[in-house]
Amino acid sequence: MPLLPLGLYIHWPFCLSKCPYCDFNSFVGQGIDVEAYTRAYMGELERFYKQTHDLSLTSIFFGGGTPSLMPPLLTAAIITKAKALWGESNLSEITLEANPSTAEMNRFQAFRDAGVNRLSIGIQSFQEQSLKFLGRGHNADEGKRAIAMAQNIFPRVSFDLIYALPEQTLTEWKEELTYALSLGTGHLSLYQLTIEPGTAFAPRYDRGEIVLPEEDLAADLYELTQTLCQEKGLPAYEISNHARRGDESQHNLIYWRYDDYIGIGPGAHGRFKNLDGQKIATEQHRAPDVWLKKVLEDNSGDIRTAVISEEDQAKEALMMALRLKEGIDLNRHPLPYGATLDPQRLKVLINEGDLIQQEQTLTVTEQGRPRLNGILRYLLG
Repeated sequence: MPLLPLGLYIHWPFCLSKCPYCDFNSFVGQGIDVEAYTRAYMGELERFYKQTHDLSLTSIFFGGGTPSLMPPLLTAAIITKAKALWGESNLSEITLEANPSTAEMNRFQAFRDAGVNRLSIGIQSFQEQSLKFLGRGHNADEGKRAIAMAQNIFPRVSFDLIYALPEQTLTEWKEELTYALSLGTGHLSLYQLTIEPGTAFAPRYDRGEIVLPEEDLAADLYELTQTLCQEKGLPAYEISNHARRGDESQHNLIYWRYDDYIGIGPGAHGRFKNLDGQKIATEQHRAPDVWLKKVLEDNSGDIRTAVISEEDQAKEALMMALRLKEGIDLNRHPLPYGATLDPQRLKVLINEGDLIQQEQTLTVTEQGRPRLNGILRYLLG
């Protein structure tokens, strides 16, 4: 019987500056003790391996923060250690997130030499005014150069764009997305701007200084995105992610299919089955200095470890897998009828054309995808 897949997420929490829309666990870092962090990551890899050595490592993802600020030698050490522990026979994808500043571009080759085979670049926009609004530390030309350089170095390249910005028109987004699609990467992550609590944008939004597009325009922008990407051979395989066939993010598919993954680093989360067959949720200390101290002194960066009930597993699987165009495999994740899910509500959504249930698969229709969050609230509410 083949081993079940396992993803490894490594969180590097440090950035040069904090973007005003970002609610990730990130910090402006200076004076980082790389040797201490190296020992901490190595220790956590060994600790988690003892709980998951019956799983097969298939992907590693360096997220942040800004992982392209991580010393490439540390990246190489983590990859080497992970391969030594779990083996590398099924390890097909190693992704690192990068920003397109000139300084970080100069590290691209070193990360490729370290073993990274997929680069995900935070472009966010090709418009200078939008980059300034989003608080990005690069300009449009740097973004374009970073993509070109990455395509010459890495086998696979993806980049992110944010749309539905204040005052953005359909024509402007069509021009920008058409240009993005012309660059030839196999994967694009395209997100509508949302205002998250605790970000620098939140109080400005509350004061009316930031006005997002009206609901109808936002829907039109979404539909335009789907149409253009489909026409260029990068259909949506997840709500915000588009790829050529075979270029989907294998690591992110682990999340959406509710497979097992380990999260290591300040604020990282994990979900995996331990050797006793229990599904475990882990959360690591958020503050980098606290995380580092706990790992080095107490041999664990976890602030929380809990067994996930079967009912909660079913609920989480449904919430994640319905984001995918392929939907949820009900053989693996039976619907949580009862306290979590009312079958009558499911019937209503099917009758209204928002969901389709065929044999052992439940999927969201094209009609339902733009309002997935509302569908999930109704279904599980």
